[in-house]
Amino acid sequence: MKYLLPLGLALLTLSANAAEPRTTAELYAQHCASCHGAERLGGIGPALLPQNLSRVRKTEAVEVIARGRPATQMAGFAKLLSEIEIKALAELIYTEPAITPSWGMNEIRASHLQHAREKDLPDVPRYQANMQNLFLVVELGDHHITLLDGDKFAPIHRFPTRYALHGGPKYSPDGRFVYLSSRDGWVSKYDLYNLTLINEVRAGINSRNIAVSADGRYVMVANYLPHSLVLLDAVTLQPINLWDTVGKDGTSSRVSAVYTAPPRQSFIAALKDIPEVWEINYADRPPPGFGGWVHDFHKEQSDEVVRPFPLRRMSTEGYLDDFFFDHEYEHLIGASRDGGGQVLDLYIGRKIANLDLPGMPHLGSGITFEHQGREVLATPNIKESAVSIIDLKTWETIKRIDTLGPGFFMRSHDNTPYAWVDVFFGPHKDVMHVIDKRSLEIIKTLKPAPGKTAAHVEFTNDGRYALVSIWEMDGALVIYNAATLEEVKRLPMKKPSGKYNVHNKTTYSRGTSR
Repeated sequence: MKYLLPLGLALLTLSANAAEPRTTAELYAQHCASCHGAERLGGIGPALLPQNLSRVRKTEAVEVIARGRPATQMAGFAKLLSEIEIKALAELIYTEPAITPSWGMNEIRASHLQHAREKDLPDVPRYQANMQNLFLVVELGDHHITLLDGDKFAPIHRFPTRYALHGGPKYSPDGRFVYLSSRDGWVSKYDLYNLTLINEVRAGINSRNIAVSADGRYVMVANYLPHSLVLLDAVTLQPINLWDTVGKDGTSSRVSAVYTAPPRQSFIAALKDIPEVWEINYADRPPPGFGGWVHDFHKEQSDEVVRPFPLRRMSTEGYLDDFFFDHEYEHLIGASRDGGGQVLDLYIGRKIANLDLPGMPHLGSGITFEHQGREVLATPNIKESAVSIIDLKTWETIKRIDTLGPGFFMRSHDNTPYAWVDVFFGPHKDVMHVIDKRSLEIIKTLKPAPGKTAAHVEFTNDGRYALVSIWEMDGALVIYNAATLEEVKRLPMKKPSGKYNVHNKTTYSRGTSR
């Protein structure tokens, strides 16, 4: 099959006698529409809309249109188009369309692709490995994933993905299947036992992330465009339900993120443009009164029945861009891009505390651990050079640990006394801080590859080893002994980003993100 590849796969052969297009729209129709769609919604190439290109600089887009992109089918157009025409195309794809694109249940169903049938495949792995200590390593450089044996630190398999995965892979409860989401709204289901792509569906035009229910039956998709939450059947990836994310006052909103809350049997989503958090229960028998009741007035059945997948709305003070749960999923800790944080009690459905969280805390990458007999939250900060430690009983900040720069990812494990945090932004992006969870002090600063970005730590299932990404095209996966902090192995990779351990993710380890 073909996967979406960076900024274009235009393969039209131009006729030597073809008339020169007069407008930018005509240029797009002739050179780009066959792969990216007439409405720029994507096809075999990615969507070319401002939201989908938010992480691509306009100057980079100009360069890609002119010269193409290595290791993809994207051809360069420098010999066919003038510099002015190339810049005009770049301006066009960063312009909002005249009509906001829609993507509803009909479009989702029509996009469904069946690559293999799960029932025809063996239910045992086709290779020998500790299935609970497997890693998936996302390689952004050429849009592949490496399946890594976490005991031997040796690659088992490498497979292509959709363009620009985002939000992290999510496993089925038994670890056999992994669900991948792309910024272009594609959700892919991959069988790790048989190393086979099962099915795919496009659930949106621009998606933030996905969540898999704790019972493995459902996948929820959070969308920026259109403003919606989409529920999929985890076996077939066929759509079950769609919620337009519209607030009580009628305001439409993007979805910041969605996560599963296992003890609650629900999905919880924060909305980016309205002050609300939504909880959607996926139990066969939702709690009485959850989200309201409907009545069946047939004479043969007068008992009131709860609606499937009921929605509960909770008001927040301000908008939440990022959020986190305590380990019991009793509280939601949220923050906005403008700084500051708040705590929602998920049982009573309202705010109970404010948090001292300046800058832009990255709560989605926060961790919890026990410190001096109490549970604490530790979170990096995207704008400030600090890690905040918050007491989860008093909601007070008990310490701010100064770092060499703003960080993006933080990780730990129950079996290690250390927490690791990167310095993703700024001149010290090549270092990794190791914090002692007992003293709350930085005890070592590692520099795996001087001058190159070091980011995103993940631990083996037993916590004995920590894996660090060198986030560059000529990057690597660096494995450290988590006790001695010494390097034990290095594997070359193409811009490796996140790494996801099956055991840590399926057990919702306190040291990893949700």
